[in-house]
Amino acid sequence: MNAPEVKFAALTDVGRVRDQNEDNFLVDKKLGLFIVCDGMGGHAAGEIASALAVRTVHEEIKKQADLIVDYAALATGAAKVTKRDILNMLEFAVNRASQRVHAEAVKDSKKRGMGTTLVCLLVLGTQAFIVYVGDSRIYMLRDGLLEQLTEDHTVYNELIKRKKMPREQVEQLAQKNAITRAVGVYEHVEPDTLVLDLTAGDRFLLCSDGLCGYFEEDLEGLGRRLGNPDAELACKSLVEAANERGGKDNITSVIVTVGDVTSRDESRAKQLQLKREILARMPLFRPLNDREILRVLQVTDVCNYKNGETIISEGDKGEELFIVLSGHATVMRNGAELATLNAGDHFGEMALVRSQPRSASVRSAGNSELMVIRRTEFFEILRKEHQLAVKLLWQFLGVLADRLADTSRELGAAKEELALEDISGEIFSEDDDDNRKTLLIPPPPPSLRGG
Repeated sequence: MNAPEVKFAALTDVGRVRDQNEDNFLVDKKLGLFIVCDGMGGHAAGEIASALAVRTVHEEIKKQADLIVDYAALATGAAKVTKRDILNMLEFAVNRASQRVHAEAVKDSKKRGMGTTLVCLLVLGTQAFIVYVGDSRIYMLRDGLLEQLTEDHTVYNELIKRKKMPREQVEQLAQKNAITRAVGVYEHVEPDTLVLDLTAGDRFLLCSDGLCGYFEEDLEGLGRRLGNPDAELACKSLVEAANERGGKDNITSVIVTVGDVTSRDESRAKQLQLKREILARMPLFRPLNDREILRVLQVTDVCNYKNGETIISEGDKGEELFIVLSGHATVMRNGAELATLNAGDHFGEMALVRSQPRSASVRSAGNSELMVIRRTEFFEILRKEHQLAVKLLWQFLGVLADRLADTSRELGAAKEELALEDISGEIFSEDDDDNRKTLLIPPPPPSLRGG
């Protein structure tokens, strides 16, 4: 897929209650960079925090322009840039912003405690990189379906995720919407990240909570307005709706469109959806929610194999999980065919947690396409996403338990076969002289013996 043109529209409004606008946004079409920040703090400190954060992130990313160019150009060798490199760059930029905002607050007691939320979208070729802190949001509209990509860093979400108390009780908390992470409140902040594969027609909305807060119960209305082919009118419609519903906070909307929102690359869209569906059906990943599935997808690669090409070899150390997207693969051991793998089947999952020799070889039967998840990237998820790690490791325990149960059944069946009555000892005896088997004929009963 060639990278389609990226278009944008943006609008911010003070709302109907606030005296000043503490929201800030930035658009750099050349870099493919889009940022929205929602500042907080008295005496106009929120406005200073959001402006400083936007400017700092932009400056830090511009310093890495060569890195961005190499990634978009799919550079190889010493110039090769990975997804992790881009994410590290974004995380570093956000932390530099946090340091600068915090330092500014330390210098002036009136600004003490100021901070800002941040959502950032970087479009590179056919991929979108997202980094976020706080409760500003990014939504994606694809094929008429609206999806919230970011996860609010709020007391409500933290308590629900960690299951500290029932949802009904959390709903009653006065501070349930309080932000648990913000840029600048401390020198260091822990942003969350996401990587998405793009297809023509994708549309993103970056917004402050002054907008999305009015659409919590009206996602259909949000999606309908966002789907307006005219992005400028879509922005205006969203801001007007937030004002009509109260306008209690500053309102910011940045809409980013990949290509034409009315166009669609059917083949690529089908492949991207297939990847998500297959991953979600696998026992290992079945408990994950949509955002967690996306988090796993960002560490997957797609590899193509020709007929007869070896995918893994028996005895080699393995570090990848493979999932068949299309085509077929044949499992071989000692040259004998054991099984045929079809779309949706997977193999090598234990290599994600332990590097050990492969127990069989797998070859492509015809042309095939496989998803690959490597152990190093998988461990990166486990280190960064604690809730996700618990789910994945729990599922691994389930996989191991199932394998142990299968092995126990097989051993039990073999034991029963071995325990069957062996009467050969009653029929044959060993001849000590020549080690030959001799058939023993029992004597006839008395009634049959001759006189």
